[in-house]
Amino acid sequence: MTRYLFRQPELDIAAVRELLEWVPLLRSVYDAPDEEARCRAVNTLLDQGVRRVFLTTHDGMLPHMHFADTGDSVVERLRAMTVGGLAIFITEAGGARLGGCARKECRQVFADTTRGGRRAYCSARCGKKDAVERYRGRQGALQHRSR
Repeated sequence: MTRYLFRQPELDIAAVRELLEWVPLLRSVYDAPDEEARCRAVNTLLDQGVRRVFLTTHDGMLPHMHFADTGDSVVERLRAMTVGGLAIFITEAGGARLGGCARKECRQVFADTTRGGRRAYCSARCGKKDAVERYRGRQGALQHRSR
């Protein structure tokens, strides 16, 4: 959180537990089957995670949106920031460009910021692992047929 200039990023055990309960709710946005369902999922989370939205400038930064007050708890601020960020991204991306990794063994999600918008894997590493697994599967099938 420090890397992303998150103020007062310290988490105690109770905060970690609360955030771990929030993660599956965020996942519902990525797992939504279509744009309408994705919007409903985000709206539900906005109701739970954002009290107010406002523009601000501070620390020499250009005007930007905040979804929580600095006096809110770290959990409240993280909830507001994650769902607010998802709402902005979905709006800017026209409702698409959120996905889950295509590798069956991976449960990671991602926001596709590539130029073409066709990202299928959470990382290049997962893409390579999946390609190797598919290749080995084809090789095994060929060996089995030749017997």
